[in-house]
Amino acid sequence: MTNAHARVVHVITGLGDGGAEGALTRLVLAERPNAPEPCVISLTGGGRYADVLTDAGVEVVTLNMRRGRPSLTALSALRRQLRRVAPVAVQSWMYHADLMTSLAARGMRETRVYWGIRCSDMDAAHYGLGLKLTRKLCAFLSSWPDAVVANSFAGQRVHADMGYRPRDFVVVANGIDSDRFAPNSEARARIRAELNVPTSQRVVVTLARNDPMKGYVTLLEVAKSLPDLCFLLAGTGTETLAGLPNVRALGQRDDVEDITAAGDFIVSSSWFGEGFSNSIAEGMAAGLYPVVTDVGDARVIVGDSGDVVAPRSAEALTEALEAAGRRGDFSARTTAARKRIVDMFAVERMVSAFDALHVRGELPGALS
Repeated sequence: MTNAHARVVHVITGLGDGGAEGALTRLVLAERPNAPEPCVISLTGGGRYADVLTDAGVEVVTLNMRRGRPSLTALSALRRQLRRVAPVAVQSWMYHADLMTSLAARGMRETRVYWGIRCSDMDAAHYGLGLKLTRKLCAFLSSWPDAVVANSFAGQRVHADMGYRPRDFVVVANGIDSDRFAPNSEARARIRAELNVPTSQRVVVTLARNDPMKGYVTLLEVAKSLPDLCFLLAGTGTETLAGLPNVRALGQRDDVEDITAAGDFIVSSSWFGEGFSNSIAEGMAAGLYPVVTDVGDARVIVGDSGDVVAPRSAEALTEALEAAGRRGDFSARTTAARKRIVDMFAVERMVSAFDALHVRGELPGALS
């Protein structure tokens, strides 16, 4: 299944739970003829996706750098690994990996380098000076890679405004596994029984780590205003958000496709920073009605199959959920939501675009 003459290295900050890590894993593990031979390098340690990749036989290298603290030791180790593998292309994912990959790959004339942008308007005030400095340095060096690949049009626009001036700047939307995320009546009944949710109760699902950008402050206000709805929160750190009787704060789960199947609405309450939201698209693929904030490419993902409201407004999100619940065409909208993801954001489209770029150096066209 692999092409030994087309080795591709992926460099990412870490391999824990997250959207970029999931997209990388779907890309690397996708079954297709003449797939490039992958090597995945985590600048920090292992984690959930490191185990998934290793179990599938993919070479995973961890450099054990302290998160957010680039070092000369890690840079030297990355440089050695790139020269050992001698890939035709290196794809980096997220700011620190972008920066360190370009520095480590300098002088490798036979290797093409591509940066990956996975976010849009990140508010550096929530994350300290390090993020701000790293983004400024990335903008300054953005002409170094052969191309910069954003996963959203919002991310492309925001970074151009930040001063990114790459040789080529393209968008490859995330690919969603619509076989894994699909309507599933058995999982729906099982998860509802496990969490003591009545079969007749309408359920909101939110799949996001507990992070300032995800807007859980807003979402909990919404949950308080809508006691007849049950809210399932799944993602790293969400276990700390318990407290309301209609909220099930589940923490990190490895069965998010089953959690999603138990729902009726997929809700993203993000305040800022999203590029292409996997959780919105995965919920839609599972046949859930999307009610989401207007952050990143949410409007591109949802289209006319759901509702997009202003961020940071509990009132707007509450009103949209109430109105959606009263819609006579609710079922038709959820069917249309799934169809939109299957038609526009299939894993195969993402894989085809990245393979063309990595193996042949062909830039992908615009999303259509």
